Amino acid sequence: MPDNVIVRIERCDGPGHPSHWEEFHVDRRPNANVISVLMQIQRNPVTAEGKKTTPPAWDAACLEEVCGSCTMVINGKVRQACSALIDKLTRPITLQPMKKFPLVRDLTVDRQKMFDALKRVRAWVPIDGTYDLGPGPKQSPEVTELRYVLSTCMTCGCCLEVCPQVAPGTAFLGAAAISQVRLFDLHPTGAMNASERLHGLMGEGGVTDCGKAANCVDACPKGIPLTSSIADMARETTKQALKDWFFRDERKGGAGPAG
Repeated sequence: MPDNVIVRIERCDGPGHPSHWEEFHVDRRPNANVISVLMQIQRNPVTAEGKKTTPPAWDAACLEEVCGSCTMVINGKVRQACSALIDKLTRPITLQPMKKFPLVRDLTVDRQKMFDALKRVRAWVPIDGTYDLGPGPKQSPEVTELRYVLSTCMTCGCCLEVCPQVAPGTAFLGAAAISQVRLFDLHPTGAMNASERLHGLMGEGGVTDCGKAANCVDACPKGIPLTSSIADMARETTKQALKDWFFRDERKGGAGPAG
């Protein structure tokens, strides 16, 4: 007889519906991850009690911890289901949706707030057409290495899920968007629009709303130095606020401060 794996899934038909738990027994297979277990259940959605049920809903795409779409809470810890190997998890395995995002159904949530945050901070580098502009400015190996690490963000939501400042009644952008401002402001071309991104981090929900809990850096599956990014952007937004204050008259068409 094959070794059975007990999987408990928090089910919910959608927003406003009550949640409930369903338990499944699936065959243990070598090197199986949580996604493959969910696929087994999907093919034969019968609970441990022998009751026929609906296939569980979840998100997945790349299956190699790059897209971030399969993020869920596994045994109480937020992480990617594709890289969570069954043999390395304590049993029974419990699967729950993230709680800081609107629920769609079962293990699927709506991460739109993260993409809206990227829009707010203009997390991209504008280009003038698509023609070849030739070689770009050189960067030091240190900056290149840092930018690579920052660029590995998957917008997976782990940092928001563990952040005490993120809740239905708060507007905090979260560590991911703040770190992306750092990434694009370090870009030689992106630096020309740095002030626009910094203004996106100022005001309600911006970098000053961070409570310094540092949960985000521990939860990040890519090891991104999120607390360093937050500290760096806090300094830069302070500098930007001072610039705005000193040159406020100039922006209004005045002569600016004397001297």
